[in-house]
Amino acid sequence: MTAFTHLFTPARIGDLELKNRIVMLPLTTGFTEGDETIGERLISFYEARARGGAAMIIVPFAPVPSGSPIEPGIYDDRFLPGARRLAGRIQEAGAKIGAQLITSYHVTLAAGVPEVVGPSPVMNQMLRVVPRELTVAEIRHLVGEYAKAAERLKGAGFDLVEILVGGGYLLNRFLSPITNKRTDAYGGDLRNRMRIILEILEAMRAAVGPGFPLGVRINLEEQMEGGHTIEDSREVLLLLEEAGVQVINAYTGWHESPVPTVQAFLPKGAFADLAQKAKGWVKIPVIAANRINDPFVAEEILAAGKADFVGMARALLADPELPDKAREGRAQEIVPCLACSNCLADILSSYRTWGRPAWTSCAVNPAAGREHEGGLAAAPAPKRVLVVGGGPAGLEAARVAALRGHRVVVMEREGVLGGKLVVGSLPPHKEEIANLVRSLALRARRAGAEIVAGTEADGETVAAQKPDCLVVAVGAVPVVPPFPGVGGANVFLAEEVLAGRKTPRGSVVVVGGGMVGCETAEYILVKIGGVKEITVLEMLDRMAADVSPTYRPFFLARLKRQGIRMVTGAKVTGITPEAVEAELGGERRSFAADTVVLAVGYRPDRAAVERFLGLVPETYVIGDCASPRKIKEAMEEGFLTGRKI
Repeated sequence: MTAFTHLFTPARIGDLELKNRIVMLPLTTGFTEGDETIGERLISFYEARARGGAAMIIVPFAPVPSGSPIEPGIYDDRFLPGARRLAGRIQEAGAKIGAQLITSYHVTLAAGVPEVVGPSPVMNQMLRVVPRELTVAEIRHLVGEYAKAAERLKGAGFDLVEILVGGGYLLNRFLSPITNKRTDAYGGDLRNRMRIILEILEAMRAAVGPGFPLGVRINLEEQMEGGHTIEDSREVLLLLEEAGVQVINAYTGWHESPVPTVQAFLPKGAFADLAQKAKGWVKIPVIAANRINDPFVAEEILAAGKADFVGMARALLADPELPDKAREGRAQEIVPCLACSNCLADILSSYRTWGRPAWTSCAVNPAAGREHEGGLAAAPAPKRVLVVGGGPAGLEAARVAALRGHRVVVMEREGVLGGKLVVGSLPPHKEEIANLVRSLALRARRAGAEIVAGTEADGETVAAQKPDCLVVAVGAVPVVPPFPGVGGANVFLAEEVLAGRKTPRGSVVVVGGGMVGCETAEYILVKIGGVKEITVLEMLDRMAADVSPTYRPFFLARLKRQGIRMVTGAKVTGITPEAVEAELGGERRSFAADTVVLAVGYRPDRAAVERFLGLVPETYVIGDCASPRKIKEAMEEGFLTGRKI
C-alpha cells in the first residue's frame, strides 16, 4: 500500500492553508440554471467532490455576460446568493473554494448581443469565425468587470480567485503572438501583450485588498506553431509574481492545438515538466496539471519536486472520492478516468452552437450531474436480485442495488468479469479499462453483491435462486455479415484477434472502420506484428465515426503515421482466400488479404435474452443485450436499473 506522504501533506497558498495537495481544477459542466445562477445541481456536484477529500475546489465563473449559461455568472449582484450557498456548502464539506474568472470566445457588450471578439481579427480556428477586434474602451470595461467579479466572490466567502490565460480563450489570445496583431498599447512586445492581464490583476488587487489570494492559470506552452513557448513563460511568470500573484496554475495547449493534451495515449503526468520549469523560476506555489488522473502519478510529481500541488478535473468527475480512497488505502476502488474525452466533447460542442443548453457527462460515472437528486435511497422492501452477466451494465446494477439493501447475486458465464471490456482493454492505450473492470467488481462486492464467475445461468438456475427481480445483462455477439466467402479459414473476428485466439499474418484487411476496427488494426500492428500491411475498409464516408470528436483527429493521425491504410466508402462484396472484393466509387476493387478481420459491430443475442423472459415478473434487460452501445450507456443503464429496483 502506498502511503502518499507527499500528496496528503498540508501546504499554503499565501495565508491560505490547504489540508492536502489535491486541487480540483475548473471544469465547465453546464450545470448552472438557465439564467446563469447557481442552483442545487451545481452545488451538489461540487459538494460531492469536497466531501471526497479534495483540498480545494476551483469553480469557473463568467465575469462578463456571454449569452450562454455554460458557466455561472458573477457579473451582477443577482448571482451572489447562489455563490454564497456554493461557498458555504463546499467549506462545510471540508474543502476550500476558489473561483476562476473565464472569458472564452463570446462576450456580450453594449449592443447586448453575444459576439466572438478578440485582440485582433485573426481567424478563430475553433469556431471558424473571424472575431471582432476589441476597442481600447471595451478592454478597459473588461478590466473593470473582472475587478467587480473578484470583489463579489470575496464577499461571497470564496478563499481564492484566479484568472484564466489559457485554452486559446480571450486573455490567452492577447498574450499570444499568433492572435495579437495590435499596434497600440495592448499589442506588440510581450509586455504590451500582457498589459490587459496585468491591468486586470492590478484592478482585482485593489478590489479585494492585500493578502487575499489571487492566482493565474497560465498557458505555459501553447502547443501552436508560432505560439507562446515554455521559454517565453519565464518572463511572463516573473511579471505575474511581481504583480502580486500568489499561485501559478499550469496549463498547456489550445483547444484547437494539433498537439494532444488530455488523450489516453499521452503518458500520465506528461506535462509535469512544464510545471517544474515554472517552479524553478518563481518563489510562489505551482499547480501541475494535465493527464494527472491517479494518486500514484500525483505522488510521483510531488515527490520529484516538480510542483507544489497537483490539479485534477476529469479524474474527480469520474470519482469524487478519489482523494479519500487514496488516503484510506482503497486506491483499487478508484473509478479511473479513461481519458476518453467524451466529457470534453460535450462542452466543446456548445461553443459551436452558442446559447444552446449543454452539460458534461462521464462515461464511467453515471451519478455525475445527478448528485442533486439525492443519494441512493434504501429500498423500501429488500429483494432477492439475480443479475445475469458480469459486464459493466450488470456489475453497476449489482453495485447500486446492493448499496440500497437488496440481496444481489451476479452470475457470469466466463471465468473473468468485464464482458466486452476484457477485450476492450487490450488495444494500445486502452489499459485503463482493465482498471475500470477491477474497480467495478471490487465495489460491487464491497457493496454486498455476491459474484459467481464461470457459471452459466439458465432457467433452472433462476428457479433455484428464487429471485424477486431478474436483471439480464448478457451482452451482445459480433455481427457476421453474409459476404460470400465469410466462412473461410482466413476470416477472423476482431475479438478473436484481440483475445489471442487467432493470429493474423501477411496482408491484413480489417472490414469495419469504427472504433473497434481501427483499434484492432493498431493492436495487430503494435502488439502482434509480423504482418506485411494493414488496410481498414469502412463503408461510411468517415473513418472512426463513433470515436469522440475531440480524440478522433489524433487517433486517425496516429494510425496514418504507423502506416495503416484507411479506405472509406468501400462496400465489401465478397472474400476470397487471397483478397477482399469491394465496390468503391462505383468501381470494383480488390484488396490483397491473407487475413481478413471482421469488425462490423455487435448485435443482441435474442435467443440468449429470450430464455430468461417470463421467468420473473420484475425483469430488466440492459446493456448491449438490449442494444449494443458504449461504456457510458452500459454504465448508465446499470446505475438507473439498480436505483429503481
